[in-house]
Amino acid sequence: MPDEPSWPTVDGDEVDREPPTVQVRRPEPPTMRMQAPVPAKPVRVPPKPVAPPPPPRPEPATEIKSEPEPVAEPITESEEPPPPRARRRKRPFVLGAAALLVVALAGTAVTGAQMGWFDTTPAPTTAAPLPPAPVALSMKGVGADGAAPTAAGVRAMLTGPAANGLLNPIAGLVVDPVTGTALWNQGETTPQTPASTIKILTAAAALLALDHTSQLSTQVVQGAQPGTVVLVGGGDPTLSSLPAGESTVYPGAATIDDLAAQVRAAGPVTQVQYDVSRYAGATMAPGWDPADVQNGYVAPIEPVMLDGGRNDPKAYDTPRASAPAAEAARVLAQRLGVPAVAAGVAAPGAKVLGEVKSAPVDQLVENLMQISDNVLAETMAREVAKARGAELSFAGAAKAVRDVLTENGFDLSSATIVDGSGLSPNDKVPAKLLADVLAAAAKPDASDPKTAKLRPLLTALPVAGGSGTLAGRYEEFGAEGRGWVRAKTGTLTSVNSLAGVVLTTDGRLLVFTFMSLNPGRAADVRGALDEMAAALRTCGC
Repeated sequence: MPDEPSWPTVDGDEVDREPPTVQVRRPEPPTMRMQAPVPAKPVRVPPKPVAPPPPPRPEPATEIKSEPEPVAEPITESEEPPPPRARRRKRPFVLGAAALLVVALAGTAVTGAQMGWFDTTPAPTTAAPLPPAPVALSMKGVGADGAAPTAAGVRAMLTGPAANGLLNPIAGLVVDPVTGTALWNQGETTPQTPASTIKILTAAAALLALDHTSQLSTQVVQGAQPGTVVLVGGGDPTLSSLPAGESTVYPGAATIDDLAAQVRAAGPVTQVQYDVSRYAGATMAPGWDPADVQNGYVAPIEPVMLDGGRNDPKAYDTPRASAPAAEAARVLAQRLGVPAVAAGVAAPGAKVLGEVKSAPVDQLVENLMQISDNVLAETMAREVAKARGAELSFAGAAKAVRDVLTENGFDLSSATIVDGSGLSPNDKVPAKLLADVLAAAAKPDASDPKTAKLRPLLTALPVAGGSGTLAGRYEEFGAEGRGWVRAKTGTLTSVNSLAGVVLTTDGRLLVFTFMSLNPGRAADVRGALDEMAAALRTCGC
């Protein structure tokens, strides 16, 4: 037990009775330390009451224990007061003793304070902790050093999930992008309806053909008549109808308010026209259901619209405008206080009165992949067509996407592409093509220019249980893959597909594509697909 301060003691011997003195023993240096008691408050002890003196005696007592004030004895009629007795002067001695006591106690207090006798803080029994070690946070990319799984191990891992009757028929492919080895395959070369997983091809073509930092422009130019202005569609469907600072489903979108403010500053306006000549052909692709407009899945594809044609800018699937370009012009006219709106064509080289720009291409690609936005996917396909000098139509966009991917070494010989969104059931794509594109993006060495351009495709994939179209999945089914799987979803009537990447417990990144044409309840089929991807996560094989 650690030493604690000792407390000074007073000698127990009696003091000299005459004169009264106090003896104090100075404290010896402490030899052990005990828990210091809380000092008691000093208490004054009153002197004992002095009893009336007894009758006179021949010899009065000579021993004096204290120095009380003299008390006169009572005088009676029969008795004279005794003659006063000479008192001995002892007050100086008492005062001196008291002073000595004060000095001694003060000295004890000073010594005790210096030596820590009165410190009630518990003595430390352990050494003080070392200062925290410096910590540097960093992110480590997935490389090629994770243990490579074997084909036999992956097949064994997927045997159970793939046998789920909800997936029958199932086609797919699992690839190690480091080696290019196929680890599991089933019907991977047979073209099937991909639904929205075809957006992987559209996004890849856009990343390969377009400048990632380029933006889509919406302009208002001076019309042919005084006071007339023309809203010129530049292919940006993300233009926001909300005030600046309010978010829509398209992060970083420009606002119609900004455009209107620029036009207003240029002079008075009496009519607003809108120019949709940038695009050619039909506004709905072959195989699209016209009910999908009212159901909120798509809008007629025109080169200018607000919020992707949505009635509610903050909702993903909300009824869409049947004539989105005219609706955009109407809103602009309303902002300008103009009632007249009409279709028109801007004159070449017309004076620009206002201009706003979209988010960069790489952000638009990520946005369309995260929320599986059909309108934005069609827009990106048309921008690929423009970059290739092709017609900006469904057919021209489909051909441009095929050409770009073919020139970059991908085999599209068995693929049929009629749109950029996958909304048409006429699209047919083999699982191997989707896996090949993802594997090229996932190669560990990005020194290959193709891989470098495609790398944003991986970060654009929704995270299982975390973002985009996978935010609400991997809870009841495939929970092991939550946070470790990134994939693009695809859903149409009797069509469910999932294509992406997964990091195994051994630290190896694998690419997978699973496609099912089972007509069962979509939620159950999707859960079965999630179980397959999650099984790959747990693969230490």
